[in-house]
Amino acid sequence: MAYLLMFVTLLHLITLGVLFIATMEKSWWVWGERDSADLWYSCKFDNDKEVWLCASSRENDWLQAVQVLMVLSVVFSSVSFLIFLGQLFTMSKGGLFYVTGLCQVFSGLTVLTATLIYTLHNKEILQDARELSLGHFGYCFILAWVCVPLLLLSGVMYIHLRKKK
Repeated sequence: MAYLLMFVTLLHLITLGVLFIATMEKSWWVWGERDSADLWYSCKFDNDKEVWLCASSRENDWLQAVQVLMVLSVVFSSVSFLIFLGQLFTMSKGGLFYVTGLCQVFSGLTVLTATLIYTLHNKEILQDARELSLGHFGYCFILAWVCVPLLLLSGVMYIHLRKKK
């Protein structure tokens, strides 16, 4: 049981880190090596000055929905970890980690919803003069999709995890 507890804790921390990177990094959509867009900025690499030039993304309802859902997911996963630590030290023996698991599952569902919205509405979200067919989804988008099954798995594991008697 101790190994399961360590595994679930490690999985939660890794997933939380990956989720944070997916939310904050600048690679949800990429045009070549020098142009990218994320949830917050659209960036272009200037070869002359060797710096990234970033401008705020154009706001629209779909982008705001994805932003809110990704931030909510990070918040729910963080709260889930804090609740887990609290339950670990205060819960009676034999108790189940229902609240922790439900927060983690909800976090996974919010990431799923955000990535589905971004997938289905990327033309409206990007609204860029650059041709979308020349670009592709970036690694942060892929990391967000990887987080979905990991968050759901850890949530289900928390629900079945029982504090040892």
